[in-house]
Amino acid sequence: MTRRHLNKIRALTAAAIAIIAIPLSHTVHAQDAASIPPVAEAAAAPVATLEERLADVEAYMNNVARPEKASGAESLVKGPGPGANAWQMVSTALVLFMTLPGLALFYGGLVRRKNVLSVLAQCLGIACVVTPIWWLCGYSLSFGAGNSLIGDFSMALFKGVEPGNTGAGYWWISDSIWAMFQLTFAIITPALIIGAIAERMKFAAIMAFVVIWMFAVYFPFAHMVWSATGLMCGPLNPTAAIKALDFAGGTVVHMTSGWSALVLCMILGKRKGLGKESMAPHSMVLCMVGTGMLWVGWYGFNAGSALGADAIASNAFTTTTLCAATAGLAWALIEWIFKGKPSVLGFCSGIVAGLVVITPACGFVTTSSAMIMGVLAGVIPFLAVAYLKKLLGYDDALDTFGIHGVGGTLGAILTGVFADEKANSVVGPLKDGLLLEQFKAVGLTIVWSVVATAIIAYIVKAVIGLRPAPEVEEAGLDLAEHGEVGYEH
Repeated sequence: MTRRHLNKIRALTAAAIAIIAIPLSHTVHAQDAASIPPVAEAAAAPVATLEERLADVEAYMNNVARPEKASGAESLVKGPGPGANAWQMVSTALVLFMTLPGLALFYGGLVRRKNVLSVLAQCLGIACVVTPIWWLCGYSLSFGAGNSLIGDFSMALFKGVEPGNTGAGYWWISDSIWAMFQLTFAIITPALIIGAIAERMKFAAIMAFVVIWMFAVYFPFAHMVWSATGLMCGPLNPTAAIKALDFAGGTVVHMTSGWSALVLCMILGKRKGLGKESMAPHSMVLCMVGTGMLWVGWYGFNAGSALGADAIASNAFTTTTLCAATAGLAWALIEWIFKGKPSVLGFCSGIVAGLVVITPACGFVTTSSAMIMGVLAGVIPFLAVAYLKKLLGYDDALDTFGIHGVGGTLGAILTGVFADEKANSVVGPLKDGLLLEQFKAVGLTIVWSVVATAIIAYIVKAVIGLRPAPEVEEAGLDLAEHGEVGYEH
């Protein structure tokens, strides 16, 4: 047998062995597999149906809560809604813009040259001191469950406040943006007070006063009016003792700051030289520019308080515009009639008064009601500024009380008169007896703000003093308090 034949035999033998081994190997593996217990399959997560997914989209478009799902599936439209959240971020920036630079320039233009930087520094200082307090515990005290008067510390240090969470403020906006939106309200409210005491209060005293005032006045009122457990939150708290309406801060912002400003300026006393030397605004240009910034920023303040880019926001935007312009016209016309000229200051004051008056009502009233409120906003605060101040003899330097105190009170009362369920369905269940509820809210706000401010002012006066030395006040606060001047020449 040749080598060639041997190789063929070996090849055929190897092939036969391989053919026989295939079923044997399969049998062995099958037996091995049979001896291993089967692995249980993980339960599949519920999958939302097409109808449920469409319902989520409809909820977002209508700015209402995500619906419950019969399938048990999680919503595929998670977290903040892009459009609503974008409007809330813009609104937050607009409200901060109201203080910096809007209010700073508005007030800065109305003081004398030697005190312009002091007003700017006060606005900056308040923004920078309120912000860490808000993070530390202010937000939690305002919106934590707590009790009917004040929140708690459950969200101190922004615990649980996450960018991807929603529901703390509204259905489709980020909890983080809700906290920042409310922070901008907390900043501008005490900043309004400085208009009444401009040119004659120590910077350190103002900062100390603001810190205490936030805890004694602002945090409680933000909670009482806007928290679901608040004493005066008619729309959200079914057990509220006072079922009042305040869309964007008539009581929380303007009344607390305005009435506190009146008390503080009376305790502080009049400016040195008042009635003997000129106290005219040093720059109506700055004042007018600041007014324009306030008006633009106020859309974030009022329309932003709808917490979504929906029809309520559109109504608040519209009523804000109508009331502000009408009030500016009414104030200027009154000046023209009684003083012979319509001043730029008159237009500015009237516009701001209109913005203040419409604030608590902007999301609850129709356009016709906004026009009526605009006329009243131009007349009543004008009378307070032109005559009440002289009659009572207090030195409200930049008319904070006349515009914000009187205007905020007027707006809160008129909300009870003009709130209409045609503008906002929230009004319907609260309409009966609403005017009386608004008067209760107004009364509580005035008493609380006045008493708290008086106590705080006397504490600060006893500890560090309220006014600078007479020679410092005479020379101006800019250089003495901040080591700078607003103008070199």
